[in-house]
Amino acid sequence: MVVIVAGFLSLGSLLPDSNPLSVSPFIVTLVGKYLAYAMLAVAVDLVWGFAGILTLGHAAFFALGGYAMGMYLTREIGTRGVYGNPDLPDFMVFLSWKSLPWYWWGSNHILMAIVLVFLVPGILAGLFGWLAFRSRVSGVYLSIVTQALTYALMLAFFQNGLGFGGNNGLTDFKDILGFDLHSQTTRATMLVFSALLLAGTMIGARWLVSGRFGRLLIAVRDAESRTRFLGYRPEQVKLLVWVVSAMIAALGGALYVIQVGIINPGEFAPANSIESVIWVAVGGRGTICGAVIGAVLVNFGKTLLTAWLPEAWLYGLGLLFILTTLFLPEGLMGLGHQVMRRRAEVTPEVTQTEGDAES
Repeated sequence: MVVIVAGFLSLGSLLPDSNPLSVSPFIVTLVGKYLAYAMLAVAVDLVWGFAGILTLGHAAFFALGGYAMGMYLTREIGTRGVYGNPDLPDFMVFLSWKSLPWYWWGSNHILMAIVLVFLVPGILAGLFGWLAFRSRVSGVYLSIVTQALTYALMLAFFQNGLGFGGNNGLTDFKDILGFDLHSQTTRATMLVFSALLLAGTMIGARWLVSGRFGRLLIAVRDAESRTRFLGYRPEQVKLLVWVVSAMIAALGGALYVIQVGIINPGEFAPANSIESVIWVAVGGRGTICGAVIGAVLVNFGKTLLTAWLPEAWLYGLGLLFILTTLFLPEGLMGLGHQVMRRRAEVTPEVTQTEGDAES
């Protein structure tokens, strides 16, 4: 369904403006952003919905993936920058940097950028998870530590000396693999590509949690001590799903940067991580599809509220989370399941009544 909708929107964006089915570039970019956020929601759902790890710091992995792709896009600017320096980005020239930092080496190659998108967040998640899970940090304490992680990274990336553009971040991207990022065709292609990657991620996540490993995840979530008593290593199970989810979030961040055209330290903000938890809660924790639905619906509502009531959208977001917690503890997907269960309960009763009448 995601791919079909993205395909229709992409085709509509290629039609002339006079055509009633034409879709504006703004809508294409907006939907592409929603799909990137949906990938972050899938990542959060994996660790929270299935492993019981309430993360308040997954925006860190999302932003790191965005910066990894932003480095490549920045290098692609080359001599078309303000200062025309083929070796250094404009902000480095402005800050009188003499050479490219070592961690930027190879960033002018797309394959290296893709490797960095997964490698950097994966390593950070691995180190953090190994320390946290090995020490058996859990519950609210783990949530606080994850939030501290993303906040520390945000402060670090605000520093000009780190070499990532300071508070301005990375922007003014021109093209990717020689294709103009501002052209209608490229935007449409990226939207479909994002939809395909999201669909593939959802299928992969469903496969991961449907088999033996998924049952083990749920066992760790619901009865960690008993699982450990049976001879399993819960910390290893948590670490694996934590690293996988971090890489999924990073992929979403990379797609976000390509379509939105900017990445700055604000993406590390703890509020972004909290919002992703709200998306999953609204859609339905532990359902994968619910996470995607929640991300799209909440961000669509956010877009409308920020346009109509810019000062009230935060209150609306908070009210939505409260109402969901009180009246829809299983989210929108849970509501659908409840309706189906009630129908299944009513059907046998109707059948039995009809049978008695015939007798």
